[in-house]
Amino acid sequence: MDIGKINRILIGHDNVGLRSGWFLASVQITVPVQGRQYMFPCNRWLDKDEADGRVEVEVYPSEIVPIEKLINYEVSVVTGDMRAAGTNAKVFMQIYGETGKTELITLENRSNNFERGATDIFKREAADVGKIYKIRIGHDGKGIGDGWFLESITLKRLATKMKESDKKKKKKKKKSEEEEEEETKVEEVMDVYTFVAHRWLAKDEGDKELVVELVPDGESALEENTYEVHVLTGNVWGAGTDANVFLSIYGVGRGDTGERQLKRSNNLNKFEKGQVDVFTIKAIDLGELKKLRIRHDNSGASPSWFLERVEIVDLKESTTYYFPCQRWLAVEEDDGQIVRELVPVDEAFVKKDSENDGQSLATLGLEQKAKSTTYTVKVKTGDKKNAGTDANVFITLYGSKDDTGIVSLKASKINKNKFERGKVDEFTVESVDIGDLKKIKIGHDNKVVPYEITVYTSDIFGAGTDADVFIVLYGTDGICTQQKSLCLNKREQRMYFERNSVNQFIVELEDVGDIIEKIRIGHKGGGLNSGWHLDRVAIRRLLPNGKGSETVTFPCERWLVKSEDDGEIVRELVPSDIFTEKLMKDGTLKQIEEEVEDPLEVHTYKISVFTGDIYGAGTDANVFLNIYGDLGDTGERKLSKSETNFNKFERGQEDTFAIQAVDLGILYKIKIRHDNSMFSPDWFLEKVEILDETTEESFVFLCERWLSKKKEDKKIERTLYEQSYDGERNSLDGSSLSVSSQDSNANLKETKKSSLVKAAEEGSLIPYHITVTTGTEYDSSTDSRVYVIIMGPQKVQTERLWLDLPEGKDEFADGSVEKFSVWGLDVGEIKKVEVGHDGATPESCWLVEELTIVVPTKGVMYNFVCKCWLARDKGDGLTSRILNILDADCVNVGLKILYEVTVVTGDIESGGTDATIFMTVFGSNGNTEEMQLEKNGDRFERGQEDSFIMEIADIAPLRKMRIRTDGKGTRPHWFLERIILKNLTNQEVATFTYGEWLSKLKNAKGSLVCEMPAVINDEQMMEDTTYTLQVKTSDVGGAGTDANVSLILFGENGDSGTLALKESNKSNKFERNQMDEFNFLDMLSLGDLCKVRIWHDNKGIAPGWHLEYIDVKDSAMDKTFRFQCDRWLAKGEDDGQLIRELACANNDILELKERTAYEIVTVTSDREDAETKENIWIILEGKLGRSKEFLMENSSKKRRFERGATDTFQFSSKNVGDIAAICVGHCPKDGKKSSAKADVFWHVQEIIITEMELCNKYFFRCNVKIPLRYKRRDYKVFECAKVTESFASKARSLVPVKYETIVVTGFEKGAGTDANVFITIFGLNGDSGKRALKQKFRNLFERGKTNRFYLETLDMGELKKVRIEHDNSGLAPGWLVERVEITNSATGVTTIFPCGKWLDETRGDGLIWRELFPRY
Repeated sequence: MDIGKINRILIGHDNVGLRSGWFLASVQITVPVQGRQYMFPCNRWLDKDEADGRVEVEVYPSEIVPIEKLINYEVSVVTGDMRAAGTNAKVFMQIYGETGKTELITLENRSNNFERGATDIFKREAADVGKIYKIRIGHDGKGIGDGWFLESITLKRLATKMKESDKKKKKKKKKSEEEEEEETKVEEVMDVYTFVAHRWLAKDEGDKELVVELVPDGESALEENTYEVHVLTGNVWGAGTDANVFLSIYGVGRGDTGERQLKRSNNLNKFEKGQVDVFTIKAIDLGELKKLRIRHDNSGASPSWFLERVEIVDLKESTTYYFPCQRWLAVEEDDGQIVRELVPVDEAFVKKDSENDGQSLATLGLEQKAKSTTYTVKVKTGDKKNAGTDANVFITLYGSKDDTGIVSLKASKINKNKFERGKVDEFTVESVDIGDLKKIKIGHDNKVVPYEITVYTSDIFGAGTDADVFIVLYGTDGICTQQKSLCLNKREQRMYFERNSVNQFIVELEDVGDIIEKIRIGHKGGGLNSGWHLDRVAIRRLLPNGKGSETVTFPCERWLVKSEDDGEIVRELVPSDIFTEKLMKDGTLKQIEEEVEDPLEVHTYKISVFTGDIYGAGTDANVFLNIYGDLGDTGERKLSKSETNFNKFERGQEDTFAIQAVDLGILYKIKIRHDNSMFSPDWFLEKVEILDETTEESFVFLCERWLSKKKEDKKIERTLYEQSYDGERNSLDGSSLSVSSQDSNANLKETKKSSLVKAAEEGSLIPYHITVTTGTEYDSSTDSRVYVIIMGPQKVQTERLWLDLPEGKDEFADGSVEKFSVWGLDVGEIKKVEVGHDGATPESCWLVEELTIVVPTKGVMYNFVCKCWLARDKGDGLTSRILNILDADCVNVGLKILYEVTVVTGDIESGGTDATIFMTVFGSNGNTEEMQLEKNGDRFERGQEDSFIMEIADIAPLRKMRIRTDGKGTRPHWFLERIILKNLTNQEVATFTYGEWLSKLKNAKGSLVCEMPAVINDEQMMEDTTYTLQVKTSDVGGAGTDANVSLILFGENGDSGTLALKESNKSNKFERNQMDEFNFLDMLSLGDLCKVRIWHDNKGIAPGWHLEYIDVKDSAMDKTFRFQCDRWLAKGEDDGQLIRELACANNDILELKERTAYEIVTVTSDREDAETKENIWIILEGKLGRSKEFLMENSSKKRRFERGATDTFQFSSKNVGDIAAICVGHCPKDGKKSSAKADVFWHVQEIIITEMELCNKYFFRCNVKIPLRYKRRDYKVFECAKVTESFASKARSLVPVKYETIVVTGFEKGAGTDANVFITIFGLNGDSGKRALKQKFRNLFERGKTNRFYLETLDMGELKKVRIEHDNSGLAPGWLVERVEITNSATGVTTIFPCGKWLDETRGDGLIWRELFPRY
């Protein structure tokens, strides 16, 4: 009974039995007739002894998913009442109607269907095909007594029709959906069709056909037609096939014949080279033919088939259709497909083909291509253990008109080895007119191959073994099986492999192809009698057609024991001979024995392992090695017998080992590890050298790293590449981003550019930084895979960006904060964000507290406060949610540019490092903060070029770079050759060359910091100079200091970094009324200086210091800059500050003149009709007022505003201050009203205005059409998009300012901190430097309290961000910061920086610093 839409279900049990309690997770109900699937989450006990004790529950649906809608068919099949009429074969049926066809329906509901004289009734659900015009019914001809006499079929089509009731509709109020549903009755309609067959479907009766097509009795105008099929096999070598061939013929709007096997030909041996085979197919008339599908089953001794063409003669219409193919249907030929869809072509083409002897191959291929659709099928295998398959994979595409039939996915365009873990494979499927895609079916044949492995143990003393013996088989092209143990347990190990025994095993392994090139056999040692003398191994496998077998013998005749021969317990064996048994067509067994021609050579590899000459370098652990070449690998071998030393792997020692293996070709990498056993396992490996004794080629693999659980990166396995290897290094390659540095962990040579770099250069992919905060309620966590989809305008969106947790984390835990960096499509302006997970079970619930998305290339951060469940059994039952960008908090975080950074480490002994490396880049428009360069496992090693993508502030053109290392780690010294930065937006390349050590020991100055000028297009962007500093201490009582003084110089090319004032021309520095001189050689000139930041560390007996002034002389510029101070840097004097910022006295702070000049540059668009012959006028609106109207005139002598032109104008005017907006109008030259035509426009791209006194530039991005108007009040207004402030302007505004800084601590329990707190304030004109927030004798930063501090610096302009941090000291360092408020006491402007986050190593993301951005 159809009850319509399901609103709820009642489910329970009778509580009978010992263990009657039941935990019900969910119920899924599929109703194909409605086209709906209902999900009912329950997630509770139905048990008298659990929870509320109920054993039944009402459940409501959480989700109703639309599925393919089916209708009910009732099929009554009458078998004839005559001798042997019944069948045991598998019966199938297909129904054709006006709107399509059903899939193949199997008719089976009990074991004894289709008995003599019986009527069998089947109820099936299938697609609604509308009015039925034919059916096809048949069987597979299998089983005993398969012949069948079919009498008739009655087919009932049960469809539903919606019918409105006759109730009067209420006018006053709108009906709810439920009321409307109640008023719509579902009326069931039944159509009955009778099909009379009265015929045999048998191989030995009637027409010997097993399939018949029938039309409804007495009402159809369609008649049966006979089609004569001529199949022409090609004339190329090996064209014929022994496989079974199947054909389907399709008509225009009249269905198809279904798949028919081409059995009875006019030739005894079908489908031979150059042969024409003729078959007859009976079917209901198809009308005009539109295509055919032909395939074979790849069976038989030689299944490959070259099909020339198929000709079909419609005997009713006397018409011949020509279907050219001229392609292979073969797994190993062409595109690997064994099915083709062909379309008919004119007879003239075929005649031309026969006359020109194949010259029109391309023409016929073009005919086929024009009528067919090519589908690109991308298959992604999951990234889980054992996710890949070696089986044959098949796919069927279903369209609105037809389907492709089963297509074998054989030839992947991307990967040689298909369907491997985490890989994407691409295939092409060609099909003719299947309509819009509706669904697909995909599956595989579960193919593994049985091998019979016979192991012969030698007849010598002690030959047997109790060890665990394993084997690996290798085919061509490096295809190999998994390592397989031959014994299942220890009992079998003791039984098998006795002296002079022959042991046979049948194992199922992956198919390695027809040729086994080598095997690897060995044992795992251990036990009392592990030593083994192996005589030989024989492997037998069945031939592809199953008619015979092939036995391959692998001789060994050697020991596999540590104490005999070469001490190896693994051997690689190559075949000596092949014994084939083949069943001939006459029933005899043919035996062939042949030697293997050119088997792979076994090479001896001499391995020299060099242990480093540093303290504690040697190891007592067991060391294992795997060598990789372009022809394969050795498998992991233990390095047990050193030829040079009894005690292996000692400090400064060279140990030599010999390994025999089948020829590996050119060696390119090794994997080396130890098992961390014994007392001192830590090992410093310098290098490994391998000599192939057969070819006398030598390969060097540099390491110079620790393999230790305690030192460096705590890894005891390393992958090392050959010194001259130029290819991709897989251990380093990839497109994911590291969380902390947001850089790609790819390591690439210039020749092999990663797809990520290419995508970034094109601008199609951009990075997104996503932070996800999970709620703290019970059961908030999830171990499902979480994804985000970012949506832009007009349905532009990224694919699912999976947020995969790093190794070691398996869930989004309660209260956790997880950070991810992913690459996705640039969607433009973000409109919506979808967040969800793939958890299908009720347990996979997740409470999303907060979602933050940073788009660095746009300079924007979006923060969504979600606080919503994504769960089947909580809230609204949804596992994904779409968030509107309007609900997000939008913050400007500063635009970043993508750069490809290439770091070149010198090829010098011990040149690599594991120290932490920091980079700061300086440009004409500011500088970056100090950024960490992530080690990411294998970067910054000797002789390497490491490339990755980084986001760098928009400060170009670049001037210099500062690199700093922390000098820590087990290998703190680093030889930096150079660093190359490539701007991926404009492709500009800047090179920074050093070529020296960064090391306290190996650098002559003991320096861990270096500065390198940028070289762009062979031009050095900064000059070398010497700075001479003269520091004058005041003539005031107690003015001198014994403290350590440092300073930083700031100029138009960045800053100098910290300069310690140590070596003065006076022995006792900074004494009262004394001038101290300091020289800093080999510095980069900063150009004109604007300020100095100077401080001391308050150490010594009398640290207080009164500084009068500082003079800085730049030898390159021959210019001296004066910085006047006249203030204390002392705790007990003045404002108690130990740090001062001093402005340059050379840059006189003058009042701006009332009048100035403006340069206006207009850029006309480069598009049709952009230009104008008329005049343009402009008015500037600034902070100090509004300018007069400037008229930019066009004349016949000097044409302006032409298409793509850039025009420059200069005007004198009063100074309007910082320009906020401009008004632009378009007016007639002659000033007459009649000249202002309605359809005349000027299309302006951009306007740039430069104030000539301070040279500040204002950019206005217009990109609009401005109409010609006589009236001056008709104009367009543009706001300023970007300002480039000149150095002179910045220097002018550097006046001392006191900033009142208020820090508000949160009110939660434990919100206060005992740690030392620091703040750095960033503005348009620079930053404050890191300042400690301290006050004498006060307990600061307590729960719910507000603390006020005063910091004096030079004016920083508009504040952009604040960095607040603590040093994690004290008993309770965790701190909840509510917000920071900063007020410029000169202007009274207050900027608020909200936080609301913990700075606590034990909460959330574990950070003890935060960058805060202003909210206005």
